[in-house]
Amino acid sequence: MFKRLAFLAGLALLAAPGAIAAEIGDDGLHKEDWFAVTFKDVGDDIQAASDEGKRLAIVFEQRGCIYCKKMHEELLADPAIRAYVRNHFKVVQYNLFGDEEVVDLDGETLTEKTAARRWGVVFTPTILFMPDAAPTAATASQAAVATMPGAFGKKTFLHMFEWVFEKGYDTDEHFQKYHARKLAEAGDTGVE
Repeated sequence: MFKRLAFLAGLALLAAPGAIAAEIGDDGLHKEDWFAVTFKDVGDDIQAASDEGKRLAIVFEQRGCIYCKKMHEELLADPAIRAYVRNHFKVVQYNLFGDEEVVDLDGETLTEKTAARRWGVVFTPTILFMPDAAPTAATASQAAVATMPGAFGKKTFLHMFEWVFEKGYDTDEHFQKYHARKLAEAGDTGVE
């Protein structure tokens, strides 16, 4: 009886309003219909995001990644998080082991997997938050204003996107202090 109730409760959650599941692509990665499909030229993508009043976020994922699944099915499926990220960021997905061509900020042409090695990305998901203007003679990892290595709780995840969009990295308020302040302002004593 308990198993049946748990199964029905799970079905109800899947059908709940606002619960949006990303499709799985042929490459095994979750596909958000609002992620940008680009030529993966980092400088061009930074400019395109800026032209839209957004910031560029490059997210590395891989087939079978349980943390990527969490990011899509728990974090980005949350309507408030999804809306904030979608409205403020141009998100471009990279495959950690992919062969699609990438053009780094210094003009070097790579594959997704060689870009990951060059930029020091070793696990998934990893999100590189890019500056609002493309620097020259730098790699994407050198130019990134912040990096989120992994899938955290909802509040940490959202606060990182907010901190980057608000250019918190240009202030004296480190992300951890920003996050603690946001939790305190919300009356939350947790660390999610």
